[in-house]
Amino acid sequence: MKFTGIQKITLVDYDKEISTTLFTGGCNFRCPFCHNFEFVLMNDDVEIFDTEEIFKYLDSRKHLLTAVVITGGEPTLYKDLKDIIKRIKAMGYKVKLDTNGTNPLIVEELFKESLIDYCAVDIKNSKELYPMTIGIDNYDISNIIKTVEFLLHNGYDYEFRTTIIKNYHTKESIREIGKWVKGAKRFFLQKFEMSENVPLKSLETEELKNVLEYKHILEEYIEDVSIRGYD
Repeated sequence: MKFTGIQKITLVDYDKEISTTLFTGGCNFRCPFCHNFEFVLMNDDVEIFDTEEIFKYLDSRKHLLTAVVITGGEPTLYKDLKDIIKRIKAMGYKVKLDTNGTNPLIVEELFKESLIDYCAVDIKNSKELYPMTIGIDNYDISNIIKTVEFLLHNGYDYEFRTTIIKNYHTKESIREIGKWVKGAKRFFLQKFEMSENVPLKSLETEELKNVLEYKHILEEYIEDVSIRGYD
């Protein structure tokens, strides 16, 4: 795997855990609001961290850390993801996977083999608006639908989450998301904030009052709905 970043200690990426977050390079989406877009494109100036040095760090912090979060980019693009997670689990860590849901068989395999403890799946928008939101015309979301169905019906620990963009999300699209993932364990609405890495500079942060309205809409379909990023 190509690790392009590491946050050595975090209390927010995996609830109730003291974690290290590992960032992988490369992605099959081109989301205009991505904060890690330099990792997505894997330009020549992107630093690649030595995998063995990462494992040395994890080994030296077993007395302090409780979990490792693997995020991206899109981690499931890597064929050696499973082997990497096996090494992490052998150290006694919990593992959380962040994914866009495009590789349902990998998510299923990792859960069934007890290699991940938690999975966060980004639901970018309603099914109809997915291509626009991920920056790829006519994108087939059938694999994302399979990932959602697997998590909804198999009892594993997961969350769905949507980063709210004023330009892309409406009450109607949020309602369609709610219908799609009805009965989900938990759902998070996340605040979008502009940064120098975001490729499309015209995007806007949604006001909290509107996000609260989105939350109420989702609560018609999902019992546990929360908001992240708004003070």
